[in-house]
Amino acid sequence: MQHEHNMIARKSLLLASAPEDVCDTILKESRTREFERGATVFLQGERAAAIYIVVEGWVKLFRIAPSGAEVVVGVFTKGRSFGEAVAFRNDVYPVSAEAATDCTLIRIEADVFLRMITAQPEIAVSILSATFAHLHNLVFQVEQLKAQTGAQRVAEFLLDLCDRTEGSCSVILPYDKALIAGRLGLKPESLSRAFVRLREHGVSIQGNQAQIKDVASLSEYVREDTALSWSRNA
Repeated sequence: MQHEHNMIARKSLLLASAPEDVCDTILKESRTREFERGATVFLQGERAAAIYIVVEGWVKLFRIAPSGAEVVVGVFTKGRSFGEAVAFRNDVYPVSAEAATDCTLIRIEADVFLRMITAQPEIAVSILSATFAHLHNLVFQVEQLKAQTGAQRVAEFLLDLCDRTEGSCSVILPYDKALIAGRLGLKPESLSRAFVRLREHGVSIQGNQAQIKDVASLSEYVREDTALSWSRNA
């Protein structure tokens, strides 16, 4: 395992609070795996035998609804882990995982982590921290769907990619627009309309690049009362 990947794993929520000797043991028995864009990491319904930490690229988690539609549950990038809760219950994965871009993951066998918890129960805090982060993210997504317009959700997504809080900013869309739409609970055509609506707020999209004229102004738009935003877009 590359030193850089090792450091990313140690700083992840899954391992950040674990003692150094525990991290050493877990990572020594872990493996780095590379996936090309579109490759399957695991499938919904498979036995959950491992936990993953993303060290490069993006991974999407999704479910297939009874209608056959794909529902994006989450998108994970560098330093984020997934698969913890079900792996420790010896359950099946409730979602599928797919490489949204070329990516590199660290695969940690659940049995290895369980042995470490049995020997040092205090490291269970690491699991609680990671699980809480997933729950918090899901609550945030529900709040977005209920309290923000589609254009506001897209604006917040772009702001999360910015490295500043004021002035202009240019960001690269990290993965394809169809996945962005799914992540934000939008249809592709709704995402296109949202990009058009954001032009009046200083956002221009060209290919996979977004140019934001005024980050602070766009932030104010995201915090704007939804009723007012809807009335403007009517």
